[in-house]
This record gives sequence, C-alpha cells and structure tokens, in this order.
Amino acid sequence: MSQTLKTISPIDGSVYVERRYASQADIDRALVAARAAQPVWRRTSVAERAAICSLFVEAMERRRDALAKELSWQMGRPIAYAPGEIRGLAERSRFMIGVAESALSDIVPDRIPGFDRFIRREPLGIVLTIAPWNYPYLTAVNSIIPAIMAGNAVILKHSSQTPLCAERFAEGFAEAGLPEGIFTFLHLRDQDTEALIARPEINFVAFTGSVEVGKIVERAAGGRFIGVGLELGGKDAAYVRPDAPMAHTIENLVDGSFFNSGQSCCGIERIYLHRDIHDEFLEGFIALTKQYRLGNPLDPSTTLGPMVRASAADLVRAQIAAAVANGAGALIDESLFPASKPGTPYLAPQVLVDVDHSMSVMRDESFGPVVGIMRVDSDEEAVRLMNDSPYGLTASIWTSDSDAVLRLGSELEIGTCFMNRCDYLDPALGWTGVKNSGHGCTLSRIGYEHLTRPKSYHLKLSV
Repeated sequence: MSQTLKTISPIDGSVYVERRYASQADIDRALVAARAAQPVWRRTSVAERAAICSLFVEAMERRRDALAKELSWQMGRPIAYAPGEIRGLAERSRFMIGVAESALSDIVPDRIPGFDRFIRREPLGIVLTIAPWNYPYLTAVNSIIPAIMAGNAVILKHSSQTPLCAERFAEGFAEAGLPEGIFTFLHLRDQDTEALIARPEINFVAFTGSVEVGKIVERAAGGRFIGVGLELGGKDAAYVRPDAPMAHTIENLVDGSFFNSGQSCCGIERIYLHRDIHDEFLEGFIALTKQYRLGNPLDPSTTLGPMVRASAADLVRAQIAAAVANGAGALIDESLFPASKPGTPYLAPQVLVDVDHSMSVMRDESFGPVVGIMRVDSDEEAVRLMNDSPYGLTASIWTSDSDAVLRLGSELEIGTCFMNRCDYLDPALGWTGVKNSGHGCTLSRIGYEHLTRPKSYHLKLSV
C-alpha cells in the first residue's frame, strides 16, 4: 500500500505534488484537536467568527495569482480563467458570512403571556468536507465557511488531484487567526476516508463528487444517524425556445458546454432546440466553438485546457465514437485542434447532432467537452426529454418569456431552473439536486439549516 500521494499534472504528465498520506495517529490527533476546540468556538459570537472568516477571504484574495497558477498545474484550467475561482470563493464566502447572523438567530413564535418560547440553532460538532478537483476552492467553500460560521469545526479531505488547495485553506485560516483545531486538512486514502466517516466524532459529512462515490459515503455513514449532504453529478439540459435572444443564447451555451473542458457538474451536456430556430442556432454555435484554442493552460491565449487525466479524455472519446457509430453526426473537425491527441488529456470540443436518448452521450454524465443537440417541436416535448434523465441538478430555458419559464420550470425535475443563463451558483439561492444529483442543500440561508440542529426552549416564567 502506497504511503505517498502523487499528483500527476495533466499539463505534461509530471509529478507536481507529492505528500505523505495521513497516518492513523494523524487522524486521531486531528479528531482530538477538533473535539477540544469546537466547544470553545461555539461559544464565540457570530460577529467574532465573521471577523476571522473575513480575514481568511482577504488572505486568499492576496494570494489569488499564485493559487491560480497552482490550480492550472494541478487540474489543467487555463490560467486566463483560473483566478476566477478565487473571486468566486470570495463572493460565496462573503455572502454566507453576511447572512449568518440572521440565519442563525432564534426563531420566536407568537408570544403567550407567562411563557418564553424559541428555537435556537446549535452547531453539530465536527463537519467532514470531502471536496473534488474540478472546482476545488468553490465546492469546498460551500460547506467550510458556513460550517465554521455556525460554530462547527471542519476537517477537509481534498481530492488527491488538488491537495495543495487543502493546504492553502489551512494557511488562509491560520493567517486569519482561526483557533487551532477548528480547521484541519488530512490527505487520506479512500479506505481511510471511509473509516473516518464512520468515526463517532464526525457529526456531518459534506461530499461533492460522483454518484458511485456518493453511494460509498452514504454506506459508510449508515446507521450513525448523522446528516450527509451529497452534491453529485449532472446531465444538465438547455432548451432554446423560438423567442430566445439568439446571440446571447449561443455565446452562453457554448461557454456553459465547454468551460473547464466540460468538467462541471452543472455544465451543459444536452441542448434541445425548437425546430424554428434550429439551423440558426446550430450555425452560430459551431462557428463559436471553432474559435476555442486548445493547448497548454499556462499559455494566456489558451481558452480550452486539458482534461484532468488521459483516461477521462479517453472515456469521452469512446462516448463520442459510440454515438457516431449509432448514427450521430460529429460537427467539429478534430484536426482544427492539433493539440487533441488520443491517449492524452487534450481533447477537442465536439458537437453531436442526430442523437437520441438511447445513446450514452445523452443519458450518462460526460464530464468533458462534448454536447449533444436535438431538435424538438414543442415546449412539452422539451420538458419530457429534459426530465428523461437519472440526474436532476439544473436546467436552463432560453426565451424572452419569463412566464413560460415559471410554467415549464414547475414541471422540471431539477434543483435549479435558469432563464437565459447557466452553469452558475448564486450564493443567495440554495444549491441542491434531485434524483442521482444528490440531496441536501448548500449556500443561501437554507444551507445553515443542514449544518446546525434545532433546539427548542419552552420557559414557563411564573408558577
């Protein structure tokens, strides 16, 4: 069994990070420290917690450029876009810090003479955050900041592809003056992560990742009666109606399909076009897709970086090949992207037409730079096809009619319904999914409900 974590950079296949995995003694020390620190931390005021968390955000912002370069090396995002992840971390953190006071305040029912009654939200204890590589700061911060703001301690297990992100979180909190033990990271093997979930000291698990690993997390927590928040995969769909603002729609759906090389749980993987605008949309979509530049993500002119590893790219290649073998048309000539080569993480974007729901590319998560496009005759057909999926994270409707969005959105089996935008998390809104996209909720005021427990107080003031 290897004692060392090695991160292979998708840029050139080199070992970019090498770290020792945590030992059992390391895990025990982290739990002891968190259990000792958390009761003290829970007694601090929300204002004190906010001050420290705000300093953490400032510390991360000061390091933005260095963190962005590390991010490119670890998972391949173009350096032109990587700094945006730290901006997103700051946006989400500041929102959750700002709403904490009201979200955590007592709930007081109607007054009854002679009684004092209220519900108080109390921290759970120790929150284990298990974060993925594709948005390593954004996905992690969704639970880390609100958990700490709610009075919990946090242990972070980050992906072995992005271990430096865990270390940078720790450095930022240390610089901000967070008490020792309130935030800890551990570089863990899979089996040690499962064992940690089953430990009685862990009071909540926030996991972001694949459906299959989500099932493992649920099994590891089974019988413990603790909360488990699962942010899993997606096969997110877009529907373009005849009254859509066409230029805006094309630009944003191309970006939603191919940003981060398609490695986003809420990226666009299926597009349904009303037949009245099918040809116009497709022409513009293909023209804009051809403008991407695939290459080394450290080159500022690169707009499409490598996928996280060669095996992931080859899975998408196989999905495309299977669709074409079954009658799909591939509209992008791969020779336009010379860096795209089999057996490497570098993969050209692809647009498939003449697809149907018998094909894996329209049913199974691709998590790569490919999108399938189908023609539909009506709103009703679009909704039926959008719901014909084991996933239910987000969907977007592109139209000038907001009433139509509300009508169609009520029929969609999803966690978030967008109008004229996609692939975005608004921290003021709850981030949640249905079906195989998971359960629970992060962000917004509702996110605090999952990281606290209610305690009711019923005081009879006179006897």
